[in-house]
Amino acid sequence: MHIPLFTADRRRRMMRWLVGTAVVGLVAFTITAVSASSHREAPLIAGDPKADATDLYAFRSPDKTDTVTLIANYLPFQEAAGGPNFYTFDPRVRYEINVDNNGDAKADLTYRFVFYTKYETDKTFLYTTGKVNNLFEPTLNVKQAYDLFSVDGHGKQTLVAKNVPVAPSNVGPASMPNYSRLQGQAVKKSTSGITTFAGQSDDPFFVDLGGTFDLLTIRKLPGNAGAGVDGLRGYNVNSLALQIPIAKIKGANSNVIGVWTSAWRRSTRVLSASKGTSNEVGSWVQVSRLGAPLVNEVVIPLGKKDLWNNSQPKNDGQFANYVANPELGGLLKGLYGIAVPPQANFGKTDQRDDLEAIFLTGLKGLNQPRTVTPSEELRLNLSTAVAASPNRMGVLGADTQGYPNGRRLTDDVVDISEQAVAGAAYPLFHPTFTPDPLASKLGDGVDANDVSFRGTFPYLALPHDGVSSMPHQ
Repeated sequence: MHIPLFTADRRRRMMRWLVGTAVVGLVAFTITAVSASSHREAPLIAGDPKADATDLYAFRSPDKTDTVTLIANYLPFQEAAGGPNFYTFDPRVRYEINVDNNGDAKADLTYRFVFYTKYETDKTFLYTTGKVNNLFEPTLNVKQAYDLFSVDGHGKQTLVAKNVPVAPSNVGPASMPNYSRLQGQAVKKSTSGITTFAGQSDDPFFVDLGGTFDLLTIRKLPGNAGAGVDGLRGYNVNSLALQIPIAKIKGANSNVIGVWTSAWRRSTRVLSASKGTSNEVGSWVQVSRLGAPLVNEVVIPLGKKDLWNNSQPKNDGQFANYVANPELGGLLKGLYGIAVPPQANFGKTDQRDDLEAIFLTGLKGLNQPRTVTPSEELRLNLSTAVAASPNRMGVLGADTQGYPNGRRLTDDVVDISEQAVAGAAYPLFHPTFTPDPLASKLGDGVDANDVSFRGTFPYLALPHDGVSSMPHQ
């Protein structure tokens, strides 16, 4: 039996608050610039982790091939033992997963998550007050739920799922002796055929963060021989996951979709010195944007990162030079002497048309829409068959179901991206070019996640619990 976490009256009051009300406070400030996406790579988002998108995944579901799975992760670097205030979605943030199914760089479908929070009691410091055997027990003191909406390209909003419980943070075995059961209760299939999940999971991204941002240090050259240190090992994230019938999401004239996730806040935050509270009012402002991995981290320069996160795909022409003439190419040449392909600003003879295809248009014959407006989206061909033996190198490993044709959890996007910038895919566009021998060997030495993924939706590994986790040293 489904036991509602929130009454209809409470949801109505929360929705009225989200729409905006007059608020009186002692201190107010306006959010005039924004940022987000990936792990702390933009200046402003470091102060707003609950709205910080870390990664986005889009792939044809391996066990339900008539569906597509979309996953957006938020709130990076969660230490599993981070109590007493564990990790929740922010009810003041509007979380969205956007789908462009005709190539015009505009969202034709948006899936919007609106969250609510409830305390069983505020007279304790505890997140749990006893063993939690199901999500509806009073021993789970901090409960979250959400409403899921679909919004069409004209702004019409339709309720998909109502009052869906969120899988909580994995506190530890004394509080949550069967965490897998709790997460299973957070998976809900709607009457429209869309299956949804929101809750904590292991961070699925694997990368040598320390080496990458220490002047692209490769611990064991040239990078394909391991020895990397996964900087995200043991960390958790908050995940939004959808499994959608392909028939509901594909366009009328194309099997290719472009996907990005975004988070929005009200433009003004009001702080009350006398009450110790805060509120947000004003128009909605986009504070997070993420499509393909690593774009804002290593393609967009520092001075443009916040602008990037505030912008829409239809306006990506302003960033085209950073794709066509990437800084990373010069670094690979200067640091390691790699003979990278010629590169120049967008529209010039030596522009990196291979990277423009990967990041801005899709690869012709694979995941490029019939008509396309250049824009940064994670593009997926919904008709590509599920690979029987997935290759972590995706398209570069002759596995056309992998990145950059969408992104699976196991795709090694760091190695793929480094090799692509070094010129591994350049001969597809310039057959007379011979890549540097090192181009196909580059990598960070981290080839897989620290824990295995699951075979069914939401596929993500269960989060690390606060008792068993090892503190990061």
